[in-house]
Amino acid sequence: MLTVAILAGGLATRLHPITQTIPKSLVEVDGIPFIVRQLDYLFCQGITDVVLCLGYLGEQVKVVVGDGSSFGLKVTYSWDGPKLMGTGGALRQALPFLGKQFFVFYGDSYLPIDFRAVEKSFCSCGKLALMTVLRNEDLWDKSNVLFREGTIVEYNKRVPIPEMAHIDYGLGILSAAVLQDMPLNEPFDLAEIYHNLSVQGDLAGYEVFERFYEVGSLKGLEETVNYFQKGE
Repeated sequence: MLTVAILAGGLATRLHPITQTIPKSLVEVDGIPFIVRQLDYLFCQGITDVVLCLGYLGEQVKVVVGDGSSFGLKVTYSWDGPKLMGTGGALRQALPFLGKQFFVFYGDSYLPIDFRAVEKSFCSCGKLALMTVLRNEDLWDKSNVLFREGTIVEYNKRVPIPEMAHIDYGLGILSAAVLQDMPLNEPFDLAEIYHNLSVQGDLAGYEVFERFYEVGSLKGLEETVNYFQKGE
């Protein structure tokens, strides 16, 4: 299966004071560091290669994860450096480790989804990228995707319109060519790349029907803990 890039370099200010001394990836969810839950899940999905894009306090994550062998994975590291690179800039720096196409999701997300089915959909879509989407109607966050008849008409995180009822679920597949011409060592947002792809007709959509979980906020952390405590 495709390599997975996990974007986990942010400051996680919404989780202060928890993340003043540890990175968000090491926040415990029902007694287990979140990154451990993510990597165990990826192994169960059949993933073999993971690239961790790290920044703030990222060395702590490397101490826990190592080379990934304890999870049955091969884990490679890509570092922001002295300044935060943003989600797009971090991926641009990680391209040498990612191959021609790759999965990407966020270091604060837990996504009950079939990765193999998403990869199969991407391979048959003929487009440069794919975004998983969930009908959200502003329930968990502001809806930002106009999705009609199985097609993404527009993704717009910055200026969503009322007609948008879906949201970026958090798992995508990108072709390296999408980022290849972007400048190295310059921060930019992956959301802008997705937006441009959508209005160009180069962003496929894959609809899912089970909600996502995240630890990027105190409320999200509480809901994620409850999810695991129920043994789901």
